[in-house]
Amino acid sequence: MGQQLYSLCQVETKKLLWVMGMLFGVIIVFQYFELPYGSALFSLFSAGKVSGVVNSGFPNGNSPSKPNTIGNITFLNGSNSTNTHAIHERSDNIGKSEGMDRNQKSDFLSDRNGSLNNSLGLDVNNNANKEPSSENLVELNGNSTVTNVNNWGNQPAPEEAKEPKQSFYQKNDTTDGNFPVGKVGKGTNASTSGHIGNADTGFASPSPALPPGPPVTSTIVDTNIRTPVVDSNTSLLEKNGTTASEINKNSGLLQGSPTPSDDNSSANRVPMVNKGIETTSEVISISEMNDLLLLNHASSQSIAPSQTSAVDQELLHAKSLIENAPIIKNDPKLYAPLYRNISMFKRSYELMEKTLKVYIYREGEKPIFHKPPLKGIYASEGWFMKLLEANRKIITKKPRKAHLFYLPFSSRMLETTLYVPNSHNHKNLIQHLKNYLDMISVKYPFWNRSGGADHFLVACHDWAPAETREYMAKCIRALCNADMKGGFVLGKDVSLPETLVRSPQNLLRDLGGKPPSQRSILAFFAGNMHGYLRPILLKHWENKDPDMKIFSQMPKAKGNKNYIQHMKSSKYCICAKGYEVNSPRVVEAIFYECVPVFLSDNFVPPFFEVLNWESFAVFVLEKDIPNLKSILFSIPEKRYLELQMGVKKVQQHFLWHAKPVKYDIFHMILHSIWYNRLYQISS
Repeated sequence: MGQQLYSLCQVETKKLLWVMGMLFGVIIVFQYFELPYGSALFSLFSAGKVSGVVNSGFPNGNSPSKPNTIGNITFLNGSNSTNTHAIHERSDNIGKSEGMDRNQKSDFLSDRNGSLNNSLGLDVNNNANKEPSSENLVELNGNSTVTNVNNWGNQPAPEEAKEPKQSFYQKNDTTDGNFPVGKVGKGTNASTSGHIGNADTGFASPSPALPPGPPVTSTIVDTNIRTPVVDSNTSLLEKNGTTASEINKNSGLLQGSPTPSDDNSSANRVPMVNKGIETTSEVISISEMNDLLLLNHASSQSIAPSQTSAVDQELLHAKSLIENAPIIKNDPKLYAPLYRNISMFKRSYELMEKTLKVYIYREGEKPIFHKPPLKGIYASEGWFMKLLEANRKIITKKPRKAHLFYLPFSSRMLETTLYVPNSHNHKNLIQHLKNYLDMISVKYPFWNRSGGADHFLVACHDWAPAETREYMAKCIRALCNADMKGGFVLGKDVSLPETLVRSPQNLLRDLGGKPPSQRSILAFFAGNMHGYLRPILLKHWENKDPDMKIFSQMPKAKGNKNYIQHMKSSKYCICAKGYEVNSPRVVEAIFYECVPVFLSDNFVPPFFEVLNWESFAVFVLEKDIPNLKSILFSIPEKRYLELQMGVKKVQQHFLWHAKPVKYDIFHMILHSIWYNRLYQISS
């Protein structure tokens, strides 16, 4: 009996050992192919090792090479490029508003309805446990001159680049000799804007701007964006062993192609982190804005409704038609160099005219609601409200058929009605807007359905960004104060043109200017000494050079004729920021056919989703004010004539009409709101 029991135990032990061996083999194979780090221990405890994109732990044999320190930007160049993007942004230095305790300030990463990253379809923690592959780190000086050049050089472009699929991010880099669009002078990049100081995002007051705070740190993660170029010659990727042509080959979006349909991409999808750029620079250049717009449109999302409605399906269909728009070579009303992609813009505009329906809430008492200002520097919000409320084709009385919902308040009237002078307290203004939202969210289901993502506002007062960032952060905000360091979200928010309306009865009075051959003044500026920048401008150029007509106050003349004649007689009109980044001089310059020169770092130009501003404007860093004349003087005459022609052609988009006409400023504002909504809709 004992011998039989012993034999039986031997057999069972062999079976048990065999089963355990098979199980161990299966585990080894599974963890090798399926677990993220090829090891059960690494995979189970990787969360403790990995901290975001920059300060990541690396498993054995996968540590990065030593970074080459050049400046404040760290570039992680992964060996395996994929068509996925993400943006992780951190903004720790948010200026406090007047009347607010520093500990009560609103962080850009949070609001009442959740984080700003969530409103863009981004989840900071979504990739916290994902390890980047072995990468080389290259750091770039945050103040380096950066621009974009033709990636093909003197070689013929490949066939797939000659007739690309449509994308609004297709670049029109018209060149003249060695001067690419937006670049003027030797070693000077006029298309690159910068930022000096003012990271304060609180309310502006009639006092000098607050001193700058510490730099804002942000992480930009990208794989497909256009290759930036250092000193106009060497790209970051080429410095790191990757050629621009290789990136072009792997990137459909880079060549103006929409995201491939087999990528399962949608507005609701959060992309994986592959590689990133960490920057502490306070300057966001025009080139970087272009890339951020692409990234935000590619990865943003709104709160998805429980069920996809018919209007949502209409928007998704329109978006598909726009991305596959037929190529337009000639259009009598549209001048191709002005646009990121003329074919997509025209198709989008046509679909907006055919499809878009807007519901305007009737609720709200005058004068804050439904009674806008039609004169002065805040007239943009007023004329838009007036013309939209009178537009029977776009407005619908059936909210369930609406694609967008308009919050009909005036930021200017909010200030004049409720603000107590010298109180330095704006909480009652914010509370008034919150009470309105509470009322419509109880009375109607539409705000709660989308978290406000299908609602929009149009506000031109300097305080509007701070008044709306807490409770209306997920709305599409059309703002004159379009400051990248002040909470403006590219791809969601819209840069609203600030227009000075002197005569509501004659909106086009004094339109136009002298021909280029009769413009004897090189550069002109006149204005009050608002903010920190204008005194610097006058210190260097007031009464210093006969070619530079730079003034604080001009002799008064009836109808401001002296000021207007100077604009009509100048080649370049300086658009220097005041207390905030925006200025009515941008539209004034276009109105009088003078080439606008931006002296306002981190300002997002109007209709940025559509227009290629480098084809008709010049961008100068604030720090380059001492070199202003040499920068402008170095622009070749041929290039100036191209810029001035662009100003004349783009003028139609910046004109108000008592009765709106096609492609005018009213329709362009509405189009930018429509277009950004298409890229916020969830499928």
